[in-house]
Amino acid sequence: MTRTISKVAKELAINIETVRFYERRGLIEQPPKPELGYRHYPDETVNRIRFIKRAQELGFTLEEIANLLSLNDRPCAQVQELAEYKLSAVMEKIADLKRLESALKALLTQCQSNNDDSHCPIIDSLQP
Repeated sequence: MTRTISKVAKELAINIETVRFYERRGLIEQPPKPELGYRHYPDETVNRIRFIKRAQELGFTLEEIANLLSLNDRPCAQVQELAEYKLSAVMEKIADLKRLESALKALLTQCQSNNDDSHCPIIDSLQP
């Protein structure tokens, strides 16, 4: 089954410009333009766009997604290496967010026990 760009965009709930952007980035191939009518996108391209959108939802950048797509015909170990790198980056972000959460909780506790309206512990902590 094939679809025009507008049908692909509607089916995937994305903008037509998103499809064109993926073409320009080399993430998907632009189908040949027939002499009459519109370009038609095969199921393979639609599935590839679904993959791209799902990978983005998981936090992969377009560059990382391009790497994943290029690894499609390579050994699983290379894909695993990229996934391990991404997991490491995610774990670092989680650790940073946990530290931020802890700091904010401590500052909120200070605010709640602050009896001096002339200064705020949160503002005080942000000043040099």
